[in-house]
Amino acid sequence: MSDIAAGYAEKAGLHRNSAGHVDMLKSAGGVQGIAESILPGLLFLVTFTITRDLTPSLIAALAAAAVFTVVRLVQRRPLTQALAGVVGVGISAWLANTTGKAEDFYVLGFFTNLAYIAAMVLSIALKWPVAGLLFGFVRNEGLEWRKNPERLRSYKLGTWIVVAVLALRLVVQVPLYFMGEAGLTALATTRLLMGAPLYILGLWVAWLVTKPAVQPSKPSSSET
Repeated sequence: MSDIAAGYAEKAGLHRNSAGHVDMLKSAGGVQGIAESILPGLLFLVTFTITRDLTPSLIAALAAAAVFTVVRLVQRRPLTQALAGVVGVGISAWLANTTGKAEDFYVLGFFTNLAYIAAMVLSIALKWPVAGLLFGFVRNEGLEWRKNPERLRSYKLGTWIVVAVLALRLVVQVPLYFMGEAGLTALATTRLLMGAPLYILGLWVAWLVTKPAVQPSKPSSSET
């Protein structure tokens, strides 16, 4: 089970640095990974703001996602993140093109957030909080934290923090979506700001909150 937890953490993109702490930047995909998540949406917004035409805006977003995939091929790096980005941008472009509404480019993100929230809340209910599976690997706790009620509560709280981050995205962005094209700029901007930057912040806070208490050192026999 410890190996499964470690594999889950690695597949989730969680990395630790040489000091044994979470590498926040690398866990968010590094500079290239953050660019892959930001640039397609940014190009879509800029192009649509200039042209007010949906077709070139969608082409620009798809082209950016495709370029990142090619770059990863050249670098011989794992394609998982880039391919997921292409598929995500492709579905978003299809939705916007089908409805003719630029704001529908961002609809997929709402459902993705809801799916993550549901999965994390379920993990808390089942006493397998996601924060424990991720951070337990980084801290070399394996699954031993599940035997400690205090550590289990701590990782539940850490998972709730991540859930709060995802829920905050919906609270802020869904009303902007329903404003239609009038709220498009604000929706796109908050999507960028509340993407990787907010994820890194939420991950960092969850890491701090779930940090094990430092046990006081026992006095040596010479001091007694």
